[in-house]
Amino acid sequence: MQLPYVKESTREYFREAKARGMSLLERIHGYVYVRWCYHYIGLAGDKDPWWRYLWVPLVALANWTTPFKPSRENPLGDPAQKKPTWGDTYHGKVMPGKEAVKLVKIGRAVNTEVPEQVLPFTRAREIVLGNPDSIVLLDCPCRSGMKNPCTPLDVCIIIGDPIASFMLDHHPDKARRISADEAVRVIKAENARGHVSHAFFKDVMLGRFYAICNCCSCCCGAMKAQAMGVPMLCSSGYLATVDPETCVKCGVCAPKCQFKAIGFDKDSAYIREDRCMGCGVCVDACAKNALSLHLAPEKGAPLTVQSI
Repeated sequence: MQLPYVKESTREYFREAKARGMSLLERIHGYVYVRWCYHYIGLAGDKDPWWRYLWVPLVALANWTTPFKPSRENPLGDPAQKKPTWGDTYHGKVMPGKEAVKLVKIGRAVNTEVPEQVLPFTRAREIVLGNPDSIVLLDCPCRSGMKNPCTPLDVCIIIGDPIASFMLDHHPDKARRISADEAVRVIKAENARGHVSHAFFKDVMLGRFYAICNCCSCCCGAMKAQAMGVPMLCSSGYLATVDPETCVKCGVCAPKCQFKAIGFDKDSAYIREDRCMGCGVCVDACAKNALSLHLAPEKGAPLTVQSI
């Protein structure tokens, strides 16, 4: 029996979640996350809504109900294992703008698991796109949770069903369907503003990639968590480098860097390698081409369309 007032995207989410073996509490958690994303994610903002006081008990409940890491041999997980961290269940992969553009324009079905060298987390590492052209542009829940947010608000790109259609069905005033070309324009415009693209994965989002976040350190909940020592983000696998012979110390790059990874000495800019996440925003900002990205194996492998 189907309830007539339940939207098809909601039914599809619960069908896929059940087929994956997600527990009832996980399915409810996922539903709450997408249905009330402005409440859930907005808790990281600087507004003071009444639901902020639910944060501590909800985190405790999530920790209590989080299952142990499953495996092919034991789909229910091994209680002897260490429990997954918050970052294991909810994380973003920093992506240079050019790679993020390729992801939104992939134009083919994908069903793969991303290696741990690319995503160093124990859970939520799949990319499953049955309909990669189902793309929705959403008002950023992080920015919406701020008293004085950066603009524009509509910079979150949701890719693939059922999540994209769910967002459109349940947030019609804050979401709209867009083409891959418009998604590319959003990514390029945000990168030009100095904002970083991340591919986001979450366990209760069917354990998979579902969004490209284009945000800033002053608004983004994940970037703020990262700065406070909660590892929700991982490096792109690249590292920015400076050509001191070309650098003119104009100072344009440093304020663009959301990770405070650029400094200056008497000769040129330099990169604080421990802070650099390889987003490439500084590279695009440098009119003298003094900055470039290079593979940095010690920071993991990049997420590229060719690899999936």
